[in-house]
Amino acid sequence: MKTVLKLAALACLVSLGACKKSPTENNAAAIESNFDSVADNLDAMASNVSNSQAADQLTNSADKVRDAGSNAADAVRDQGSRSNNVESNTVGM
Repeated sequence: MKTVLKLAALACLVSLGACKKSPTENNAAAIESNFDSVADNLDAMASNVSNSQAADQLTNSADKVRDAGSNAADAVRDQGSRSNNVESNTVGM
């Protein structure tokens, strides 16, 4: 239940924070938020496992998921900035 409340609160914050962002930033933030939700679930599973090795593996997996989410969001941001540069360089030609 705590995880559900956290995810609902996170969704509300993301939607409020998205009001003044560019579409590219909104997409990147949504991607990162989705990966973070998965990582949070893995962390919750790790805290409920009695086997310390399994808990460590779940925690490591959560870290890797967060890193992958950050990398994916950065790639979206980079792609958006590249397309904005192309558009601004071609305006008025």
